[in-house]
Amino acid sequence: MFHDFLVTIIEIFNNSGYKALFTGDGYLNLIMILVSFVLLYLGIKKGFEPLLMVPIAFGMLLANLPGANLAVTYHDIPGFIEVFKSGHAGLLDILYIGVKAGLYPPIIFMGIGAMTDFAPLIANPVSFLLGAAAQGGIFATFVMATLLGFNPAESGSIAIIGGADGPTAIYVTSQLAPALLGSIAVAAYSYMALVPIIQPPIMKLLTTKKERMVKMKALRPVSKTEKVLFPILVTVVVTLLLPDAGSLVGMLMFGNLLKESGQTERISKTAQNELMNIITIFLGLSVGATTNAQSFLSLSTLKIILLGLIAFSFATICGVLLGKVMYICTKGKINPLIGSAGVSAVPMAARVAQKVGQEANPTNFLLMHAMGPNVSGVIGSAVAAGVLLTLCK
Repeated sequence: MFHDFLVTIIEIFNNSGYKALFTGDGYLNLIMILVSFVLLYLGIKKGFEPLLMVPIAFGMLLANLPGANLAVTYHDIPGFIEVFKSGHAGLLDILYIGVKAGLYPPIIFMGIGAMTDFAPLIANPVSFLLGAAAQGGIFATFVMATLLGFNPAESGSIAIIGGADGPTAIYVTSQLAPALLGSIAVAAYSYMALVPIIQPPIMKLLTTKKERMVKMKALRPVSKTEKVLFPILVTVVVTLLLPDAGSLVGMLMFGNLLKESGQTERISKTAQNELMNIITIFLGLSVGATTNAQSFLSLSTLKIILLGLIAFSFATICGVLLGKVMYICTKGKINPLIGSAGVSAVPMAARVAQKVGQEANPTNFLLMHAMGPNVSGVIGSAVAAGVLLTLCK
């Protein structure tokens, strides 16, 4: 009797994930589980982009529990069809289709648009230039990644990290280099969370105290007509120029139109809250499920993390340098710090510009001026995504 019980226990253990963790390549899964714990700590305890960091980290945890077979290992639609036909498609397999089909990021962009006020950009159109300049980090990193041996599609996916826009990074990578999706998503959201740490030293290095002390004039009021026409015109102009950017820019502007029209408050609130929250959960879990040990623990991941930091730093540098040019051209009327907000980490980058400006001049108030380049950066990153998709597909 006892022997039979012991045999049953041993059989259960032999078929369990516990044994798999300590045999063969199981140690790689163990490392990834520990990495997921670190990311959960950063998301929950430190508040690093928790709305996506926590789902991604938990998806990573699920993907690396041996025996559960929850990792997403295919990266194309035919692969999903084969898995589905076999009867072995699980929850995360089905959720991943929303990533691969390019469904989740545009819906999140719709929610972002419904929460975004483009008035600072409309009131000061020169902000467009600062948002565009910050995308320079993307294209500089594209060249670097190519020189390091990545193919054009992979280089484009890595470079988009410089836009500091997680959904855009996921969208571009899912279309160009889905095998890198987990690594790029983790890098993108990590650097977005580190905006208050990465940007200030760069901003202070490139500007003088006199420049940082500049107080800018209050922005003019923006009419409702301007706010309604803006998303319509941007959609038409950008989509005709770059059709591949249409899904991101179009949904961003559609969400904003819902907000500004004054007639669709109910669905605007749905886009901002319930719908966006649901899609965020699905996106995070399914992206995290692509981070299996064999693909994540590699030299390529280390290169991606390094290049992501370079991309983000270059984006900040480009924005600040153009801000300095504007400072000179306007004879000191523009504070170059607002150029750092050209990355699309909204509103964190604008708050960092405000904080650094107030350190130099406690009476300074740059937040609304920095919001112009900041929301311009959201559009700019989507446009940059369209350029990369057009060139690298």
